Amino acid sequence: MILENRIAVITGAGKGIGKAVANGLAELNYLTVLIGRNLHDLEHVALEIISKGGLSPSIFELDINDTDKINETVKAILAKHGRIDVLVNNAGIYFDGTLELSEKDFSSMIATNLTAQFNFTKEIVPLMKKQRMGYIFNVVSRSGKIGFAGSGGYSASKFGMLGLSESLYRELTPLGIKVTALCPGWVNTKMAFEAGTPLPAEEMIEPEDLFKTIKYLLELSPAACVKEVVIESKKSIS
Repeated sequence: MILENRIAVITGAGKGIGKAVANGLAELNYLTVLIGRNLHDLEHVALEIISKGGLSPSIFELDINDTDKINETVKAILAKHGRIDVLVNNAGIYFDGTLELSEKDFSSMIATNLTAQFNFTKEIVPLMKKQRMGYIFNVVSRSGKIGFAGSGGYSASKFGMLGLSESLYRELTPLGIKVTALCPGWVNTKMAFEAGTPLPAEEMIEPEDLFKTIKYLLELSPAACVKEVVIESKKSIS
């Protein structure tokens, strides 16, 4: 079922998974709200969407670590669109290391990958409760399921996000708000290569696979609830 005139908010929408999800949701006639730190990237995604016949996106340049600006941004979204039907918590950062990480880098990952997602979701859930409907997709990681050697700091942030997502799933589902954690392995993005993926591009999950997963979940019946989806690349299964 294709839903029309629905509002989808995507964080980290300027590239990678966020860009693919924004383009895909626009093709389903969602009006997309693009959130990210790089205005140029967001404008490029918006132009792509418009060129394909999609509804003109709303753009908000935002560092999601700025709690005060999160509040302002959500208020601006509501003032403009009046509702939020889908939230895709996708923004995130990565640094290599476990105990050899600096406290600064560890804290940055916790702040961006967990605390900021908490703060952003906290601003949007009250509206979804009033609507008595909505869908929250948390882009976690396979690193939220498995603590890999050499990336303990990242895993810690993602394990935390997975726990938050499951708690929200259990709290919000009875209210008509679905919550699903998406836990992909290596995705063919710039971030994956910067993180030192051992896989060539053709052996990784594609960003569009995340959108296709979201599309499938959106098309399920109202009674069907999915707590999490783990997506592994064939070469990384062990």
